[in-house]
Parts: sequence; structure tokens; C-alpha cells
Amino acid sequence: MGMRIENGGILTTVQDGGRFGYEQFGVSPSGPMDMRAMNTANILVGNHMNESCLEMTIMGPQIRFTGNAVIALTGADMKPAINGRTVSMYRAVAVQSGDVLRLGTAQSGCRAYLAAAGGLDIPELMGSKCTMVGNGFGGYRGRKLQKDDEIGFVKNVSVLPNMQARWALPDRYQAGEHVLRVIMGPQDDMFTEKGINSFLGGAYKVGQEFDRMGYRLEGPVIEHKEDGNIISDGVVTGSVQVPTAGRPIVMLAEHQTIGGYTKIATVITVDLPVIGQCRAGDAIRFRAVTVDEAQKLYEAYYQEMEALQKRMETPSAYLPPRNFTVTIGEKVYQVQVEEREE
Repeated sequence: MGMRIENGGILTTVQDGGRFGYEQFGVSPSGPMDMRAMNTANILVGNHMNESCLEMTIMGPQIRFTGNAVIALTGADMKPAINGRTVSMYRAVAVQSGDVLRLGTAQSGCRAYLAAAGGLDIPELMGSKCTMVGNGFGGYRGRKLQKDDEIGFVKNVSVLPNMQARWALPDRYQAGEHVLRVIMGPQDDMFTEKGINSFLGGAYKVGQEFDRMGYRLEGPVIEHKEDGNIISDGVVTGSVQVPTAGRPIVMLAEHQTIGGYTKIATVITVDLPVIGQCRAGDAIRFRAVTVDEAQKLYEAYYQEMEALQKRMETPSAYLPPRNFTVTIGEKVYQVQVEEREE
């Protein structure tokens, strides 16, 4: 019981919450480019929010289900359809054995996520199921999904309680300008005042070179006091490297673990999904925040996810009552809901 890939799309990979604790061996965390969308999809189908799922880039796959399942699609709208009929995103959907899910090109944003109740039956490597495409390991045979690949589910789940309550408000991905909040440093002292002002005051554009490793940005040159070279030190997800040429590079999920370029700032965790959904031509501005502000925003994000999970578990408060009245003009009507799932 699981799914068979009939068309892999442009780049469809298995991702989960990430692979941590191995940077000293040159292994980056990898994981989703849009943590928020992945977490939401998993919560909708009753999984741990960092369970494995499919990440689909620009143009999605075509998938045939080989057993009954409950799925959820989040992230960029790729106009999903099951057996030719449009299916809603950001809600749990039951599928039957033989059903075919087809996703098209993202209408806005860049990446979509598919979670299946029970999780994907993928072997763990270094404590994670995520794929590191650049290094060819993890996930499904260390690569993107291709035609005739088959993935099973850890558990066969054909229905979940409270299906009608398993929905979330969709995130909106608009083309145009996006703001990324950053914590300055660790090498911001190696830039001139003019360089800092260019970084925080200028508008940058996502260039043609963008992938899971990082995004090269085009825009105002960020001026160094001398040059952009340092003794190699650690790189984290969100590091903004600035080589001597003065063009920033935002390091993302599959970044190298060390680097020899100055890092002017680091994108805060809750804003990584923003750039993870950007594509070539989108504009980006940077805004500095404090560590304390970043931590409070991260805490608020987890509280939001916990609240969504709680809503999945206590849906009665979000369902219409069995009996209620409707007033239209001067007339009062009694309405009775015959049945609802508890």
C-alpha cells in the first residue's frame, strides 16, 4: 500500500524535518525549503509535524495510489486534481486505491508538499529520511523521484476521525517583493557603513541560480572594508554570504557546512519559508532584528502549529451545532443538522 510515481515532475524528493548533528562531517541538515508548509501538511493528516513527505518544485508529479490513504497538499498551488477533478489544498483528502493525483505548474510560489497519514516508508540515514540531492544520499535512493518509483506508507490509513475539521487557511505566495528578517553578523564588522546600508536599504532580485543549496541575489553591491575572504568557518541555513564581488548568496537547506566568504547576516528561521517559495525574478529586501525578536517569532510559530494540532484533536468547537436558528428579515427558521462526525 502506497504510491507509484507515473511522472516525477521537475524535482520531487522525500524530505522531513532535517538531519542534524552531522555538520562536523560535512553533512548539512537538508530538510524542507518551506518548513511551514511541510509542518502544516503533516498536522492535517495526523502525523508528527516533521514526518517525511514529498517536496515538489515548480512543476509537480503524477502519482497513482496503490492503496487507500489520507493525504494533504500544502505550499505552492500546483492545481492538483484527482482523476481529473480539482482537489482542495490545505485540507485532508481521502484517496482510493487506483486514484491518480496530478499536479501541474505552480501558479505562485515555488514548492508544494504532499503528506500521507502514517508517513512514508523510507529508511532513515543518520536519523532522517530526507534527501540530500547534491550529495546523492538519503531519501529514496539518494535522488529525485522518477517514473515507476514506488513508495509505501508506514501505516495504512484510509480514514481519519473528524475529516471535516482537518483544514487550514492557505498560505499566500505572491510574486513581487518579499522581506526577510535577519540577525546581523557574524562578520558584519568587515563591511563598510555604505555596504551595510546597501544591504539593508537595497532591493535584490533572485537570479537564475537558485536551488536547494542556495539563492544568488542580484542588486546593489555590498562594499567590504577589504575583501570578502575569511578563514573558513561554519555556515548555517540562512547564512548570507557576500563574496568579494559584493553580491549576496543566501545559503539554504543543502548548504555546505563551512565556507570562506564573509557572512553579513543570517535569515531568521521563521522567514526561511519565504525565500524557499521565491523563484527567479522575485524581489527581496532585508530587515535587521535582534536575537530576542527572532526567538519570540520562533516561539510564536510553534504555538501556532500546536494550536492547529489541537484543533485537529478537538474539532467539536469548530463544527456547526446540531440545532440552530437563522433569522431572515422578520422570519425565524429552525435548522437541524441530522448527523456530524464526532
